Amino acid sequence: MTTTTDPRTDDLPHYVRDTPFDPYADDKILTSSPLDQASQLRLMWWRFKRHRLALISGIALLAAYLMIVIVEFLAPYTVHTRNIDFIFAPPQRVHLFHEGDFVGPFVYGQKMTLDMQTLRRVYDNDPADIQRLRFFCRGEAYKFWGVVDSNLHFVCPAENGQMFLLGTDRLGRDIFTRILYGARISLTIGLLGVMTSFVLGIVIGGLAGYWGGWFDLIVQRMIEVLQSIPTIPLWLALAAIMPVDWSPLFVYLGITFILGLLDWTGLARAVRSKLLALREEDYVLAAQLMGAGSARIIGRHLVPGFMSHLIASATLTIPGMILGETTLSFLGLGLRAPITSWGVLLTEARTVSVLALYPWLLFPVLPVIFVILAFNFLGDGLRDAADPYK
Repeated sequence: MTTTTDPRTDDLPHYVRDTPFDPYADDKILTSSPLDQASQLRLMWWRFKRHRLALISGIALLAAYLMIVIVEFLAPYTVHTRNIDFIFAPPQRVHLFHEGDFVGPFVYGQKMTLDMQTLRRVYDNDPADIQRLRFFCRGEAYKFWGVVDSNLHFVCPAENGQMFLLGTDRLGRDIFTRILYGARISLTIGLLGVMTSFVLGIVIGGLAGYWGGWFDLIVQRMIEVLQSIPTIPLWLALAAIMPVDWSPLFVYLGITFILGLLDWTGLARAVRSKLLALREEDYVLAAQLMGAGSARIIGRHLVPGFMSHLIASATLTIPGMILGETTLSFLGLGLRAPITSWGVLLTEARTVSVLALYPWLLFPVLPVIFVILAFNFLGDGLRDAADPYK
C-alpha cells in the first residue's frame, strides 16, 4: 500500500506552541484595557483631571499651603517690623521701565507731606528716586519657625529703601508681609478644626446610624439642642471661657476646638442617614456573620460607601472654619494680637472713616475670598471624581 501526500502541504511551515493552553485567553484580551486594570484612586484622578477649574484650584491651594511653610523667606519684612516714617503709606507699584529704558523690577521712592487742613499724610512718588528690588537677598533677621536664625529673603527693598506692595497700617507695618504671616494661622485653623469636626461627626453619627435605638435617640436630641442655640451668643459664651492670660498658642488651639465643636452636628446627621440605609445591605450582614466588630464594619465597609459625600463636606467645612475664625477675630471674640491672622488684620478696617481714607486696609479680605472659592471649586471636582455612580 502506497501513501500519497499532497505536494501543496509539504512545503508549508508548522509551528508548535510551548505555552500551556489557557481557555480564558480571549477574556483577558477583552478586559486588558487600562480602565479595567486601574485602581480606584487612579480612576478618581483621571476623572478629576477633566475638571479643569477644580484642578487649577487644587494647585493654587497646594501652593498656598506650601507657601506657609517658608513664609519667613517669602516675606520682605518680619511680621512686627515698623516703619514709623511711613504710617498709612499707600501701595507702591512695581515698574520695569523708567522713561522708556528697561531698569528691572523697581519702585519709586515716596515723599510724605502733611495736609494741615485734614491732618492726613499724603505720599507722592519721587521719579528721581529709583529703588531696585533685590532677590535672594540678606535683609531683616528672623527665626525660621521660631527655631533657626536667618536673614535670607526672596525679595527685599533697595538699600535704605522701602517696598510696600499693599501699603502699611497705622503702625507702619507692611500689610503684604502680615497677610503672608496671617495665612499660616488662617489656613491651618481650618485643617485642625475640620479634623476635630470629622472625628466627632463620623464617630458619633456612625454609631448612631449603625446601632440605632436609645443611643440614636440621645444623639439626635443632643444635636437638636446644640443646633437650636444661636451661633453668636454661643461664640460669646465659649470665647469668654478662655482666660485672658492664656498664651496666643493656647488661644489658637481653643478657637480651633470651639469651631470643631460647633460644626460636627451637621456631619453627624448626614453620616447617620447614610448608615441607616447602608446597614441593611447584604455585605454588612456577611461581615457580621464573619465576626467583624462595629468599628471595622463602619470604618472598612460603610464609610467608604459614601466617601464622595465626606470629601464634599470636608472641602466645604474648611472654608467655613476659616470664615468662622475671621468673623470671631473681626468681632474681637477670637484670636488677638500679637497673633496675626486674616481676621485680626481686618480689625484695622472696622470704622468707616478708616476705610474712606485708607481703603488698602481691606486687602486681607482678598485671600479669604480666594481661598473659599478655591475650596468650593475643588470640592465640586473631588465629589464628581469620587462618585461611584458617575
